[in-house]
Formats: sequence, C-alpha cells, structure tokens
Amino acid sequence: MSDSSIAPVSPSAGLGVIHLFCKPTPMFDGEALVAAVKAAESNGVMVCTVAMLGHKADVAVMAMHADLRELRSLQTGVQRAGLEVVDSYVSLTESSEYAKGLPEEMIRARLYPTIPPEGKDMPAWCFYPMSKKREAHANWFTLAYDDRKRLMHEHGTSGRKFAGRVIQYVTGSAGFDDFEWGVTLFAAHPDDLKEVVYTMRFDEASALYGEFGAFYVGMVTPVEQLIHQI
Repeated sequence: MSDSSIAPVSPSAGLGVIHLFCKPTPMFDGEALVAAVKAAESNGVMVCTVAMLGHKADVAVMAMHADLRELRSLQTGVQRAGLEVVDSYVSLTESSEYAKGLPEEMIRARLYPTIPPEGKDMPAWCFYPMSKKREAHANWFTLAYDDRKRLMHEHGTSGRKFAGRVIQYVTGSAGFDDFEWGVTLFAAHPDDLKEVVYTMRFDEASALYGEFGAFYVGMVTPVEQLIHQI
C-alpha cells in the first residue's frame, strides 16, 4: 500500500477475495502488469493470473488478502497497467454454516486457503457466481436447517467424487456482490470442470434451488507469460 498509515479493513476471520476480469486497452503495458502483481505479492497478497477464453474477458486476476485495501491497491495497479476491468466479483472466504463439527484444521483451510492450490498442477480454471432461489415453489431460505444441511451434504458428496481432479473454492458474497457465493474451480483437465458442474447440478440443492450467473473459463498462466498472450 502507498500509505502505511491507513488502517487496514479486514474480516474478523478469513480473507477478502477479488476476481477482476479484464480486457487490454491501447495503453496496455505488460511490464507494468507484472510489476503490479509482484508488488501485491510482496505485500502478502496471493495472486492467480488466468488467460481467458471467449469474448467476455482476456485476463482474469484472482487475489486474496486479509486487508481489503491491499486488494484495492492491486486493482489500481492492474488498471494503471492499461487493463480495463469489464467485470468483477468481490467476496470473502468463509466456513459454511453446515460445517459445524468439522475438525478445526478443515475449517481453517476454508478460511485461509492458498491460490493456486499448493502442490497441484491444475491449470484449467473456471469461475461462476451462484445464489439460492427465493421463489414461492422453491425458497431455500424457508427450509428448516436440518433439511438444508441434508441437501448440502448430498451436494458435498457429489463434489467429493472429484477429489484429486478438481479443487473448489466457495467464497461468500451476500452483501458484497450480486449473487450470494462465488465458486472458483481449479482442475487438471478442462473436461473435469464440465463434468463436475454437470454432475452436481443433478443434486436437489442445485437442481431445485440453484441460480447461476455467467461462467468464465481460462488457463492459469504466470503473469510473465500471460502478458505475451494478450
């Protein structure tokens, strides 16, 4: 941060998370982008850069840090490097209310994850936001807690079938963005992303109660290489 006298803005537990989806402007400066990412990392920000596929964006920058001001500084650096932020998502790491009773190390892993996943070669990347429905025939928030917990257990069981192939980060965004959660997936192969999303949509928690936003797909790419693909 440029002014160390400014007080940090941090969650009481967990990390702030930002996803920036960008397109280059005529002012794009690759070396400035590298410098922005390296400056953020030197301040303890975890940064993952992604070469995007499709028309929605050319670059994604995913970052985590306890101090939201550090995420803002990274965003400023990205923009000053000549990238236009065409979409974004803001959220916090969280431990689900259905995780009560899990070992402390599992809860801590959800609150303080690392990106990209440590020790894993998972270059295929996907992000999408989601919420639970509030419709008359399918209102998630009128279900009893035990019913919601049962449905989420079923949903989690489906996801665990992809252990070793897909790593999922679910971050909370109620009050922060247009949906209630952001879902980021890292996988060894792109078809793993397709298969896990397809499989889990058959779970009742998703099939009856899930609402989804736009999907973004790309390849995790070190920023030094990424700048030559823009």
